[in-house]
Order: sequence, then structure tokens, then C-alpha cells
Amino acid sequence: MELITNILFLVIGFILLIKGADFFVDGSASVARYFKVPGVIIGLTIVAMGTSAPELAVSVSAGLSGSNEIAVSNVVGSNIFNLLMVLGVCAVMKPLPVDPGIKKRDFPISLVATLLVILLGGNLVLAGKCTDIHDSTAVAGTMFRWNGLILVAAFVLYLLYTIHIARKNRIEEEETEQVSMGKSILLIAVGLTGIILGGQLVVNSAKTLAAIWGMSETLIGLTIVAIGTSLPELVTSIVASSKGQNGMAIGNVVGSNIFNLLLILGVSGSLHPIVINVVSFVDLGMLLGVSMIAYAFVCSGRRINRVEGAVMILLYAAYTAYAIVR
Repeated sequence: MELITNILFLVIGFILLIKGADFFVDGSASVARYFKVPGVIIGLTIVAMGTSAPELAVSVSAGLSGSNEIAVSNVVGSNIFNLLMVLGVCAVMKPLPVDPGIKKRDFPISLVATLLVILLGGNLVLAGKCTDIHDSTAVAGTMFRWNGLILVAAFVLYLLYTIHIARKNRIEEEETEQVSMGKSILLIAVGLTGIILGGQLVVNSAKTLAAIWGMSETLIGLTIVAIGTSLPELVTSIVASSKGQNGMAIGNVVGSNIFNLLLILGVSGSLHPIVINVVSFVDLGMLLGVSMIAYAFVCSGRRINRVEGAVMILLYAAYTAYAIVR
């Protein structure tokens, strides 16, 4: 009975995610047109923060309850999923054009944010002394409250900078049938509610099923929880790309990753110090490596092509297999 119930919740969660993302993208695109702001900026801010709401809820709750492994691995796993699977799937479906601002400004910022988390949350000396990188009991460092506050401050600066760029780059668009601001806000609110509720249903049912199989907290965080909380990004980016909102699709991924690293880990660390084990520290290093590979694809041309998208998906499959067998 428990198995059937969880499968039912999983299906309902997927339905809410898909329909919620549809409404959310339509409402966000309409707001972008109303304020004459490029879709990529909306993707980096409103859409990114909205689709990252499940990660925020999961990581903060996990941090406060002392489940440090889930708090960190959820963010790391979500970011790896976003970079490899979300961008990969979108590119395989349809070559994904890359906005010049993403290439020159926001993607490098996400790389710096990853490096900042590694420096603030990891102790290179402790990690270097560990002889077994798969030892989940060995401590690599601690994200103290002041470390968390630095990350939050960095996020605020990034958000202010993005708003400044948006004000400088207002666009003139052809006259199109414009949805009223009230309806646009309603679409965003309904869509975001569906995304968050759907994400929570998927995560909770998946965690229950995973726990039955005896999976560790780190593995649950890196796979089931990370994938579940990243489903809003996946569905929203696919829907945005299919509607021709390519800037919003890739902006959603990059913005979500910056949001996850700086704000979610920052808030979690500010509320309660997060102990980072060696396994999570290694995964942070892998996230940095994956980010550099994705950035290389972004810089290789004006778009991420289907072949590069397929390579990204295969890399994610290899990483997931490694996380399971280690």
C-alpha cells in the first residue's frame, strides 16, 4: 500500500511540475515584455529563484535538523544535474543558443561562486590528510556562520549587479498581444505554487522509496533529492526552450546554480554551522570540474549543440554511477 501511495504522489508531483512550469514561463515572459527586460535577465532572477525554492526549503530544513550531508549534497547534486542534465537535455532536443552576457558575465560568476564555497567551507589541509576520499566520517571543514554570511552578502551583490544590468539593457519589442500585469502575476504565483508543491511531492515520495532500499544520506542528497528538487529547473528550461525563450532556459540554470551556492548554502550556514565531510568536499571539486567542462562547451561556439548535449548527459550518467558504487 505504501509503495502504491508513493508512486501516486510521484505522478501527481510530475503533473504539478509540468503545468506549473508552463504557467510560470508564460507569466515570467509576459513580465519581461512589460518591463522591456531581456528574457535572460528574468531567467537569472525571478525564474532562477522560483525554481530553486525546493532546494532552499530542503537544504535549510536539513541544516537545521543536523542533516549536514543532505544540506550540502543537495546543492552540489542539484548544480551538477542543472549543468549536465538540464542543459544537456535542452541541447539534445534543440541546439541551445548562448546569450553573450551569460558567456562573459554570469557563467564565470558561477565558477567563482563554486570556488568561493570550496575555500570557505573546506579545509584543504584536513582534506589532504584523508587517505580514503570515500570516507563519509572524515571531516574536511566547516561552513561557519560568518562563512555563510559572506556567501549571502556575495549573493546580494550579484543580485544588485544583475538588476543594474537589466536597467541598462532595456529592449524595444514589436507590438504583440500583451497579457495584463495582474494576469501575469497570477500565472507566476499559480505556476510557482505548482512547481514547489510538485517538487515536494516528488522529493518526499522518492526519499521514502530510496530509504526502503537503504541508501545513505549523501547518496540520497546527491541523487534522489538533488534530482527531485532540480525537476523544476529541468521542466521550466525545457518548456522555455520549446517556447523560444532560450535566454530564459539557460539563464534559469546559471542563475539557479549561483542562487544555490551563495544564498542557499549561505542561509543554511548562517542559521547553523554545516560540517562538510570529505565525500562532499570531493563532490564540490567535481562540481568545479563539471562547471569548467560546461563553460568550455558554452565558449566553443554561439550555441550548445546536440553532440555536446549528449556528452553532458553521458557525463551525468557516469557521475551518478560513481556516486552509487563508491
